[in-house]
Amino acid sequence: MVIVTVTNLTPYSALCRLEEYPGKEGMIHVSEVSGKWVRDIRKFVKMNKTYIAKVLHVDEGKGHIALSLKRVAKVDKTRKIQEFKYEQKAEKILRKIAREKNITLEKAYELIGYELQEKFDDMFEAFELASESPEPLINKGIEKKWAEIIHKVAKESIVKKRVKIRAELNVKFYTGDGIEKIKEFMDNLINKYGLNIKYISAPKYNVEIESDNPKLAQKELIKRLTNAVSSIKDGDAEFKIIGEKR
Repeated sequence: MVIVTVTNLTPYSALCRLEEYPGKEGMIHVSEVSGKWVRDIRKFVKMNKTYIAKVLHVDEGKGHIALSLKRVAKVDKTRKIQEFKYEQKAEKILRKIAREKNITLEKAYELIGYELQEKFDDMFEAFELASESPEPLINKGIEKKWAEIIHKVAKESIVKKRVKIRAELNVKFYTGDGIEKIKEFMDNLINKYGLNIKYISAPKYNVEIESDNPKLAQKELIKRLTNAVSSIKDGDAEFKIIGEKR
């Protein structure tokens, strides 16, 4: 998948600039715009608008790149847009690093950017890890002097949003002191497991955990609730994850 911007239109084709490959252009034929028959491509594709396209064929000899819009699945489109956003953010951070070192962006790519791309899934992942500590970069073989300056710039540049992951918890005790046991159980969730509790209506409670990493937060919430629920005696408890609350 590639990010393209339309630069020229005819009734039967669209010439596009490949945003991730400077100097490269591709062409979308009218037959590759939609699953239904299209008489005029200009009714579906607009000048200067950006699209996600699939590369169908590359003729290196002629410099011709055939593209398609209709063969791009929605999930692939969403993923590619997200990847492109991360690439743009990563390049902005690398540009700041270049200024710190008083070198050009191109030189920064040569000295460290390409190495980060090789050793991590993508450059932005490297910057995210480095925003916490230079150690993840050093552990991957990045020179300490580079790891430290990347940590400094990434820490200043990446502001992580805090999110709350919620679960609905049902708790019941079958003994005469059930109310006291519920109170003790909830205190345990707060003090031992570091969770936030909100009463809904017996026997339902909202349980929350706050983090800047939603995926890890959900796993951690499940782990803590599972441990807490397994410790219950003379009662029952179950929970379900509701999702993310920003």
